[in-house]
Amino acid sequence: MTPSKISAASSGEAADDLDVVVESIEDVAAGVKALTLRPVTGALLPAWQPGSHIDVFLPSGAVRQYSLCGDRRDPDAWRIAVLREPPGKGRGGSEYIHTSLRAGTKIRVGAPRDNFALVEARRYLFIAGGIGITPILPMIAHVHEQGATWRLVYGGRTADSMAFRDELERYGDRVEFWPEDRAGLIDLAGVLAETPSDTAIYSCGPAALLEALEQQCGDRPTGALHTERFVPKTDDRTATDTAFEVVLAKQDRTIIIPPDKSILHMLEAAGVEVLSSCQQGMCGRCEQTVLDGRPDHRDEVLTPEERESNEYILICVSRCLGERLVLDL
Repeated sequence: MTPSKISAASSGEAADDLDVVVESIEDVAAGVKALTLRPVTGALLPAWQPGSHIDVFLPSGAVRQYSLCGDRRDPDAWRIAVLREPPGKGRGGSEYIHTSLRAGTKIRVGAPRDNFALVEARRYLFIAGGIGITPILPMIAHVHEQGATWRLVYGGRTADSMAFRDELERYGDRVEFWPEDRAGLIDLAGVLAETPSDTAIYSCGPAALLEALEQQCGDRPTGALHTERFVPKTDDRTATDTAFEVVLAKQDRTIIIPPDKSILHMLEAAGVEVLSSCQQGMCGRCEQTVLDGRPDHRDEVLTPEERESNEYILICVSRCLGERLVLDL
C-alpha cells in the first residue's frame, strides 16, 4: 500500500472532503477523549486501511490530523482519539476539542490518507507510546483477524493515561502494558533481543521513543522499522537554503522560491490554490507531482522508494536540489 495521492483543487478544498456529525465524545483515559463521527447525509463513509488518518477542520480555521482507531469494517462511523496537550505545548486544537466541542456538532473532515501503511509480514512487533496507540489499534485488529503472529508493547506515563486498555486486554499476553511510573521506560533493547529479524516493527509515539528505537534497529534489515511521528524530526542541516524556480506546467508560470520561504507559501502568495493542512510535512495533503527536477525531500510521509523516484514532493517543507522544479500544476 502507498499513500493516497490528492491533486490540487481550484477551491482549495479536496473534492472528497465531507461533513460529519460528532455523535459522541467519551473519556477513554486521563486526558484522552474518543470521538465517534457519522456522516451528515447518512451515506456510507469512505473505506480506509489500518494506519490511516483524517484531517479535522475546526471552527477556528485550524486543521488537525488524527488517526482512525475504530472498526474499519464499519462504514457508518469513524472513531478518533485526542490527547489534551498541556498548556503552551499544543496548537490549540486539542484544547478546543476537550473543552468546547459537543456531541451533535457538525464538522468537516478530509478523506482518509494512509501514510503509515501496514505491510505484509510473517510476524509483527508493535511499540506504542501514549496516544501513539491510535494508529496501532486497527493494525492489531487486522493482523489478529488474519492469524498473524504479533506482539504489542504499550508504554505510557501512568496506567490511567493509557487509552483503550480495556479493548487491548482481550488479547491476553500478546499485549504488554508498560506504565513508566511503575516500570520505567520501555526496555527496547530487551524487547528487540526477543524479536526475530524477519519481524515488521511498527511504532508511533513521542520523538524520544522513536529516536531510541531507530538507534536500536540500526542493524535490522532495511524497511523493517515503520514509524509515525507526532511532530517532524529536528532539522540538523547546516547548509544555507538557496533560491530556486518552480515552473507550473499547466499554467506556464514560473515562481521564484526565496531561501526563507516554502514552495507552498509562494504559490499561495501568487494566488495559486493548492491543498494544504499541517504545513509540517506530516500529513501528505499538499503532495504534488514532479515532472522535472530533483526535490530536496524534507517530509515525514514519502517512503524511501518514493523519495528515490522523485515523482512526488511535499511542497510545505521540501525544496529543490538544483535551480528548477517543474510541477504538474
